[in-house]
Amino acid sequence: MTWKDIVPFKKRSVPARRDNGHPFQRLHDEMDALFDDFFTGFNMEPFEGRQARPFRPNIDVSETDNEFRVSAELPGMDDKDIEVNLNRDSLTIRGEKKQEKEDKGKDYYHVERSYGSFTRTIPLPVEIESDKAEAHFKKGVLTVTVPKNVKAVESKKKIAIKTE
Repeated sequence: MTWKDIVPFKKRSVPARRDNGHPFQRLHDEMDALFDDFFTGFNMEPFEGRQARPFRPNIDVSETDNEFRVSAELPGMDDKDIEVNLNRDSLTIRGEKKQEKEDKGKDYYHVERSYGSFTRTIPLPVEIESDKAEAHFKKGVLTVTVPKNVKAVESKKKIAIKTE
């Protein structure tokens, strides 16, 4: 008996998509990224530098019949470090995070500094009342409320569904 008798399928050529050369190279790269992400924050060797990751705050966008509401999580930031701009078709939130941590002991001195800036732009698909927009910052969460224009609210039309 040969191995061909045991295997229930026949060898056939299947086109393989190769993004990074060898098919296992992508798996290798993903495993490297997984371990790099896992060990981020642990100093494996003294004075080992970590790659800086860009600061990208989490943003939630919700829409009701009358307004848009945008909430951005900005922990560790002050309101003076945040800028909110409103155009007729988009809302832009910019900010810069600066953090410095200093620790002095009897036999050591440790300083960590982290800096990062971000810009997030949210498109607004209907006309808005820019003069009535409000922004509130409380406990590291920025909430921006942008009312829709009366024309945009009234122009909404429900379409009846016909059955056949």
